[in-house]
Amino acid sequence: MRNVLLSVALIALPALGFTLVEMKMAPRTQAVAAVSPLGDLSAYRVIVDDTRKIAQGGDLAAAEKRATDLESLWDQNADALQAKDATAWGVIDGANDAVFKALRATSPDAARVDAALAALQAALAGQEAAAAGGGVQLVAGIAVTDANGHPLPCEKMAGLVRDGLAGQAAAPKVADLQAKALERCNADDDANSDAFSAQALALLKG
Repeated sequence: MRNVLLSVALIALPALGFTLVEMKMAPRTQAVAAVSPLGDLSAYRVIVDDTRKIAQGGDLAAAEKRATDLESLWDQNADALQAKDATAWGVIDGANDAVFKALRATSPDAARVDAALAALQAALAGQEAAAAGGGVQLVAGIAVTDANGHPLPCEKMAGLVRDGLAGQAAAPKVADLQAKALERCNADDDANSDAFSAQALALLKG
C-alpha cells in the first residue's frame, strides 16, 4: 500500500506543479494582450487624470503646469511611439494638442478645457480597449465605441446630436462641442469627434 501511495504522489506532484505554473503565467498573458499598440499608456493616463481633476477644481494655471508634464513625456517618446503605430500615435497626439491649446488660450474656458481632457481620456482608453479586444467605452455616460473598443462612426454620433436638437438652436456649450465634433470628424478623427458628440448629447439629456 505504501508503494501505491508513493507512486500516486510522484505522479500528482508534477501535474500540480504544472498547473500552478499555468495559473501563475495566465495573468501575465492577459496583461500583455491588453496593452495598446503604442505600449503601456498608464503613465500618460495618470497625468491626464490628474490634469482633469485639477482643472475641474478651478485652477487652470495649475492644470496647465501639470499638462506640461504630459507634453514633455509625450515629446520625449514621440519618435518611438510613432514608429510603433503612426495612426494610433496621431489620434492621441491630436488630442494632446487640443488640450494644450485649450489650457494655453489667452483666457482659458473651463468647459472647453474639460471637453478637451475628456476627449484625450477617451482616445487613450480607446487605444487600450481596442488592444484588449473588447469593451464598450463611455464618455459622459454615452457609448463612443462598439463592443470591440473601436470608435463609432463620427457621422453617426454627430447625427445623434443633430436629432437631439430637433431643429432647435443649440445652447452655447452644446454648439461649441458640436462644432468641435464636426471639425474632428472632417479630419477623420473619429475617437475625439465621438467624445465631443457624447458630451453634447449628455448636456442635451440633462
